[in-house]
Amino acid sequence: MHSWNLRPALILSAWALFASSVLAADPPREIVFETGVEYSNPDNQHLAMNIARPKTANGLRPAILCIHGGGFRAGTREGYDGLCKQLAERGYVAATTSYRLAPKYQFPAAIHDVKAAVRFLRANAQTYQIDPDKIGVVGGSAGGHLAQFLGVTGGVAQFEGDGGNPGVSSKVSCVVNFYGPSDFTKSYGKSVDAAEVLPLWLGGDLKTELQKHQLASPLNWVTPEAAPTLLIHGTEDPYVAFEQATWMQARYQQVGGEVELFKLEGAGHGFKGADADRANAAMFEFFDRHYRPAN
Repeated sequence: MHSWNLRPALILSAWALFASSVLAADPPREIVFETGVEYSNPDNQHLAMNIARPKTANGLRPAILCIHGGGFRAGTREGYDGLCKQLAERGYVAATTSYRLAPKYQFPAAIHDVKAAVRFLRANAQTYQIDPDKIGVVGGSAGGHLAQFLGVTGGVAQFEGDGGNPGVSSKVSCVVNFYGPSDFTKSYGKSVDAAEVLPLWLGGDLKTELQKHQLASPLNWVTPEAAPTLLIHGTEDPYVAFEQATWMQARYQQVGGEVELFKLEGAGHGFKGADADRANAAMFEFFDRHYRPAN
C-alpha cells in the first residue's frame, strides 16, 4: 500500500524515464475500433459501448472498461474513445460505455448499467478475445465513483439490476479511480456543486434521502475482497475534495485491501498538461503491473 507525492524532482524524473521506457519497449499495435455495440436495453434505452482491441492477438487479453464522468447527469462514452485506443495499442481490449443519466434515471440505474457492461464483456469474452478473469475498470469523477463501486460490490446481488446476461459475474479485478467521491454524506459544503448534483441523482438531499447517500457511497462497501485500487486525485480539487481519496485509502488499509494513492499536489478536477501525463503514466503502470498483456 503506497501513497505517492509527485512534487520531488527525482520522483518526477524517474516516472518520466519509466513511462518512456515502457512505451519504447512496446510499439503501438494495430487496432480494431468498433462503435455502438449494444450491451443492455433497460427501459428501451439501447445502451451501447465502443470497443477497441488489437487487430491480432495471441490468446486472451485483459480488458478495461472506461466510465465517463459528468456528475451522473451528463457526459458521453465518446470522451474515452482516445483512451480506449491507447489501451488497445498497449495490448488490452478496452471499452467505453454509456449509462443512464439523471435526473430521469436516478440511483442505482447507472450502477445497474455499468455492471451490465462488465457482464457483457465477460459473457462475450471469446468473441473479443478477453480473459474473463482479468477485467478492470477506470473512470473519472462520477465515472471514478462508478468504477470504485464496481470494485467494492462484486458480490452484492442488490446492485446487479435486470440488464443483459443475468447470472454472469459483474466482478472486476482492478480499479483506477480518477477523483471519484467515496462518501456522499460528506460531500455537501466540500464541493462547489454537490448540493446541485447529488439530489438529482439520489432523489433528495441528506435530510430527505440519507439512506440513499449511504448506500451509494463506495466507502461503505469496502471489504477484504475489494478489487485492488489506484486512487488518483489532486489536492486542490474543488468538485471532489482530496480527502475523499484519503478516506477510501484508509478504509482499504483498515480491512487489509490493496490500495495506492497517487497524489497530485496543486492539481484540480480534470487533469491537464503535465499533471495529465503523470496521472496517465501511473494508470498504465498500475494496469500493466496487474495485467501485463501478452504480445
